[in-house]
Amino acid sequence: MPALNTSSLPDLIFTMLFFFMIVTTMREVTLKVEFRVPTATELEKLEKKSLVTFIYVGQPMAEFRAKMGSESRIQLNDNFAEVSEIQDYVFQERANMKEEDQAAMTVSLKIDQDTKMGIVTDIKQALRQAYALKVNYSSSQRQ
Repeated sequence: MPALNTSSLPDLIFTMLFFFMIVTTMREVTLKVEFRVPTATELEKLEKKSLVTFIYVGQPMAEFRAKMGSESRIQLNDNFAEVSEIQDYVFQERANMKEEDQAAMTVSLKIDQDTKMGIVTDIKQALRQAYALKVNYSSSQRQ
């Protein structure tokens, strides 16, 4: 019985490794709030996602409820935040962009459909003070 030729095995393994590295996307933010976006009929897709900054609003996940309560909370990147921190967050995100892209920055609000409008109004006021006037509300397609 001849020995099994395994000389092409490393090529096959590296090919599969490269395939998985290319098609896998890494999550940028670890969600700490639960949200179900509302549905809508007229949707528009964002063109350049690199110019979009996200603000998440919803109830804290089950593991954070004991510490944070069950009221809607704001999440900026990987941290819980207060409305007063939004202005600094927007300035920091804008500073991280290229200078020519800063004017096209869009803030996308991913808000749970059961969130009270008071917190949304507070967020919009903070965005207005930070001169972040391009605001997008995330939603899913109504069937």
